[in-house]
Amino acid sequence: MVVGGFTLFVLALLVFALALVLLGVRTVSQGQEWTVERFGRYTRTLQPGLHLLIPLIDRIGQKQSMMETVLDVPSQEVITRDNAMVTVDGVVFFQVIDAAKASYEVNNLQLAILNLTMTNVRTVMGSMDLDELLSQRDQINARLLTVVDEATNPWGVKVTRIEIRDIQPPRDLVDSMARQMKAERDRRASILEAEGQRQAAILRAEGAKQAAILQAEGRREAAFRDAEARERAAQAEAEATRRVSEAIAGGSVQAINYFVAQRYVDALTAVAAAPNQKVLFLPLEAANVIGAIGGIAEIAREAFPNRPPPSAATPAPAAPKGPWNRDDSAAST
Repeated sequence: MVVGGFTLFVLALLVFALALVLLGVRTVSQGQEWTVERFGRYTRTLQPGLHLLIPLIDRIGQKQSMMETVLDVPSQEVITRDNAMVTVDGVVFFQVIDAAKASYEVNNLQLAILNLTMTNVRTVMGSMDLDELLSQRDQINARLLTVVDEATNPWGVKVTRIEIRDIQPPRDLVDSMARQMKAERDRRASILEAEGQRQAAILRAEGAKQAAILQAEGRREAAFRDAEARERAAQAEAEATRRVSEAIAGGSVQAINYFVAQRYVDALTAVAAAPNQKVLFLPLEAANVIGAIGGIAEIAREAFPNRPPPSAATPAPAAPKGPWNRDDSAAST
């Protein structure tokens, strides 16, 4: 009986020792850190993995998640600097950096962060006008992040992001903003239309100016060419007159006949080409014109002396005796 009782005692002792060992073995999951307390005082932090504790002396204090956590900021009413009432909500992203501080520096960490964020939302957004509130959401997020992260730094927490999720002004204020936006867009449309008309008028005036300049250039070029043509014609006329004068000075009667006949024919052509003449009375003798043509024929015969004379069957018409083509006998009488 004594042996049996001793065996039971040893077995009980072994079971108790095994239980103590099992109580001292702790496994920390990835993404978590546990604090260890010895007689109620913090001693160390357990990282992910297998750890051994002293049973009945060490115990697990707080279990902190080291992963990034998201908190919803409930809706709250905020009065802006211009006395506009808006409803605001958002989200907070934070991560525990120091498990010991997060466990022993603050009670109920998530509630503390949430209340701190809501308080600063009212402070930051209440210092801004409604227009700034609606148009500068990034600036609001940055200011909130700076303030809240600085306040939670002693708690071993890093606030990574604060986002204002929704801003809801009152309904009547929204209607007023819609009317204001419509009026602003109408004003911009009117300005753009007036600017377009102004540009179109400028372009039309510029086009008319360029057209006038080009037309003036064309008229100047045409006048220059006409003057040049008249100058060349005058030079040719002067040269012809000079040569006729030289021929007359040399005693050539045919030159005088050619000159007078050319002027005579030109005058007849100008009179006949007049559009306001239907019936033309010429107080002239046809023989004079024929005589002038005969003078031209004489000039041609002198210019081409090698050409054979006309046959007897077709005798050349005799030049009539005009005031410019008299024979010597008539002049002597």
